[in-house]
Amino acid sequence: MRGPFALTAIWFLPMLVYCQTDNSDPAVPARTYSLLRENEDWSWLANPALREDYLDPIKYIPLGRNGWYVTLGGEIREALEQVVNDNFGKQGYTNKFLLQRYMLHSDWRLGKRYRIFVQLKSGLESYRTGGPRPIDEKKIDFEAAFLEVGTDTGKNWIVLRLGRQELNYGSGRLVSVREGPTVRQSFDGAKVRGKAGAWKIDAFAVRPDLDKPGFFDNIPDPHTEFWGIYGTRPLRRQVGFDSYYLGEDRKAATFERGTATELRHSVAARLWRPVATKESGLDFDYEGVFQFGSFGSDNIRAWTLASDTGYSLTRLPLKPRFSVKADVSSGDDPRSHTLGTFYPVFPLGNYFGVLADTGPGPVNFIDVHPRIQARLPKGITVSTDLVVQWRENLNDGVYAVPGFLLFPSNGSRARFVGYRPGVEARWQVDHHMWVQADYGVFFAGQFLKDASPGRNLKYTELWLGYKF
Repeated sequence: MRGPFALTAIWFLPMLVYCQTDNSDPAVPARTYSLLRENEDWSWLANPALREDYLDPIKYIPLGRNGWYVTLGGEIREALEQVVNDNFGKQGYTNKFLLQRYMLHSDWRLGKRYRIFVQLKSGLESYRTGGPRPIDEKKIDFEAAFLEVGTDTGKNWIVLRLGRQELNYGSGRLVSVREGPTVRQSFDGAKVRGKAGAWKIDAFAVRPDLDKPGFFDNIPDPHTEFWGIYGTRPLRRQVGFDSYYLGEDRKAATFERGTATELRHSVAARLWRPVATKESGLDFDYEGVFQFGSFGSDNIRAWTLASDTGYSLTRLPLKPRFSVKADVSSGDDPRSHTLGTFYPVFPLGNYFGVLADTGPGPVNFIDVHPRIQARLPKGITVSTDLVVQWRENLNDGVYAVPGFLLFPSNGSRARFVGYRPGVEARWQVDHHMWVQADYGVFFAGQFLKDASPGRNLKYTELWLGYKF
């Protein structure tokens, strides 16, 4: 514990030196913290009259030359987690443990064309029976450390990025930073991002970062190569359109049919409209992916269709949003010479919400997922949802969120995997601090009763977070 807290103290030192408060101008831009902290721009705080928050002085520290400044920031997250009947009874005990995340970053803006971004991460696990999983613990390492050359202003522009970085695209169904678990995903390599007319386009070639539990001992995965191109553009009426290609080469990929070298290509399209916040309205997120390639001597033909349709009634009390997700991803028949199992690549860590890091994942599945969310006063939101899951192919098993096999089919002809009701309450105390509680029970269906002890999985988690 001494290391992360000492690091936090060092990072807060500039705040102690520069801290001041000025409430002279109420017209201050919104202070928001992005999922990828690299996307934040605090240059407007060059005007001291706009500084109202007690941490504003460390968000813009001038470096003595015009347009040169550094931003400091970070995150502290504590989570108390309890899992009853993990793996549906394979572990026949209640597991309670504490997860801690500490992240600190510095963003060096050296004029209009040069930038250095460095982000440290530390994840700690305590009291978990069986010890920490790879997603639970990383004593300390770089989550990001990259150099950017170029400018991202104007109608058309291009920027080159080299080094360790995070990737998060679209809904995060295929490429995300894995926000739910304690240790986030990062990548080592190169990325070119640019804008041409209405299109914003990223092209990258990287290796995923292998998280080891020690101190500064992460390395690029020598057995996995990952590359792709992602384009997004606005359409009319707040609708956006994304199109992308992803390629992945894994030296040892494992599915129910076995383990082999895999070369998988994904081509996809996404149509989306954001959730309404001011006026009542419809929102949606529709995505389709087709995958092809080779698995050993076999071919790959896999696919997924995902949808999320909601409607917000912002003029009603509690401003409710009603939504339903419906998804399907292909499974495999090991008797054929074509691998049919869809692989989610680097998906969201909390793909199905409440069950953040346990339970079935988005592989060989059909699901229906209705949800109701309400906004209470004082920054409190409450939601309740229900996930119902089936197997898409009866010859393939059930996989975890990251894509590894949980339970092989073993001849079971049961399609129903189970259902999970859940509830989540979140309190955004201010723009820095938040508190959240999650509870869910996954009731085992017939397949899980055939393939495992079939006990119901219960999940509880309490979160406390602070960003600056």
